[in-house]
This record gives sequence, structure tokens and C-alpha cells, in this order.
Amino acid sequence: MKPSDSQKPVNQNGAEPAAGLSSVPVWLIVIFGALFYWCQLYLDGHAGGFSKEVYAPYDSPEAVLAANPQSEGDSTLAMGRDVFAKTCSVCHQPNGLGKEGQAPPLVGSEWVLASSADRIVHIPLYGLTGPITVKGEQWNLTMLPLGENLNDQQIAAALTFIRTKLGDNKASPVKPELVKAARAEAHRGYESADELLRIPLQ
Repeated sequence: MKPSDSQKPVNQNGAEPAAGLSSVPVWLIVIFGALFYWCQLYLDGHAGGFSKEVYAPYDSPEAVLAANPQSEGDSTLAMGRDVFAKTCSVCHQPNGLGKEGQAPPLVGSEWVLASSADRIVHIPLYGLTGPITVKGEQWNLTMLPLGENLNDQQIAAALTFIRTKLGDNKASPVKPELVKAARAEAHRGYESADELLRIPLQ
């Protein structure tokens, strides 16, 4: 039995409906794409990494830490972590494991974990050049001095973080007075491994 013409579904312009996908305006796709991108940027900057430790009005764990009362040791580690992240990790990598042809490892390094920091404080102050053996591997690179850009407290804090908290390093903290004493020494140019080995460990 054939349906009458009056029973056939028609749209408003008189054409019969056809199966298929309707087109979406390009401008609408662009707007939604831009909105999605903006949402990602906003969450990246304001969600605190979705950490339960971050709460309003703070945007990061570091901001929360800075806003809360801290002991002297906590503030030193916070400063050291910041200096390490902004300065040292560029070459030695954020995990402190170093990179071939760029910088030796700090985690597990006998220079870092020595009984005292008398030798290692000279490296960021005056720089280091020439061959040096770290964890059984020889490196022959040059590290630029940081003594003019970082004060005694910043260097001590960075070395304290490296010696006590980086990876599984567990060594004694570094006092700013030790850095000050090393800075007061008459010294010209970069350090070498041989020169460092002549410095007695306390």
C-alpha cells in the first residue's frame, strides 16, 4: 500500500529530508577551540597541579609554603629548592642525575656527599674547569662561576638542598658562614679538581 503524498514528511522548503551530517559553521568551531585552549591555560596557572595541598587564594605549593610560618630550616630548604630549580637544574637536570656531555650527576656524587662542604662550596663560587671524576666517570667540562649572581645565603641554601634532599642524598647542611669564608679567600679564575682536593675536609 503506497502512502499518499500528503503523508510524506517534508521540510519547510518543500524538500524531502535526507540522512547525513549537518555542517557546523567554522566560526563556531574556532570559538570553541579558543575557549578550550584558554581553559587549559587557566587551569595550568590556577589549579595548583590539582594538589590537595593547594587552596585559594594560592596557585601553587610554593605559594602555600611561603604564606605559612616556617622554621629556619624550612625556609632555607625552600630557598635552596628555588635556586636549584632556576639555576642548577638547567645543566644537572631537575632530578640531579646530570646529562652526558653537559653536567655530571649531583645525586650520589662523592663531591656532594663528602663529610663536609669545604670543597664543594668553591665550585658555585668560582666555577670549575678541567677533568674531574664523579662516580667513577671522568668529565672534562667547564661550569661558570655563580658567586657574582648569588649571595652566601643562596649558595648555602642551594648546596643544603642538594646535599640533604636531592634524590637520596643524605649529608649535612651548609652554613652561609662557610660560603663567606671561601669567598674571602684570595682566588683567581676557575677551580680545578686538583685544587679542590688540596682543601682539607673538616
